[in-house]
Amino acid sequence: QVQLMESGGGLVQPGGSLRLSCVVPGSTLDYYGIGWFRRAPGGEKEGLLCISTRDSISYVNSVKDRFTISRDATKNLVYLQMTSLKLEDTAVYYCAKSKSQYCLSFTVADYDSWGQGTQVTVSS
Repeated sequence: QVQLMESGGGLVQPGGSLRLSCVVPGSTLDYYGIGWFRRAPGGEKEGLLCISTRDSISYVNSVKDRFTISRDATKNLVYLQMTSLKLEDTAVYYCAKSKSQYCLSFTVADYDSWGQGTQVTVSS
């Protein structure tokens, strides 16, 4: 397993934007896809987007056109850019390493290393 670390969470008003960062150690980005998940209060972990080693992106429809994922292999960073935030986007956000270079699914079991999470609160 590798240690991932998220940052960039905070309090934002509805309609606002926020960018989360995930530090991915070493050459991990050369060999494995990275996904973003979230867990809302009282809910299950939900997959959002994933980026493969070849920059192929997978996403769920609920965040299409609002959230984007990107990566900078030179800085060992993966970003989650969130726009038009809604109250229901309030959650702890996690980045995770896929077991594959591809983004096979958003099944939690397909990811084997996780960060500690960063809290995003959308509130007026």
